[in-house]
Amino acid sequence: MIGFVFLGLLVLVVWVLGIAAWRWTLNREIDWRGVAFAAGFVALAFWLRDLTGMG
Repeated sequence: MIGFVFLGLLVLVVWVLGIAAWRWTLNREIDWRGVAFAAGFVALAFWLRDLTGMG
């Protein structure tokens, strides 16, 4: 039962942080090309690690 309480609190904290992050991004001018490049670079690194088995 105490696990459900901790899980509920964790979900609540993640929800509040997600809303705060969303509001923060709406008020900022973000370079989405840079964000997309960084995400693509990380995804490519993981894919190449999976493909080659190195890293």
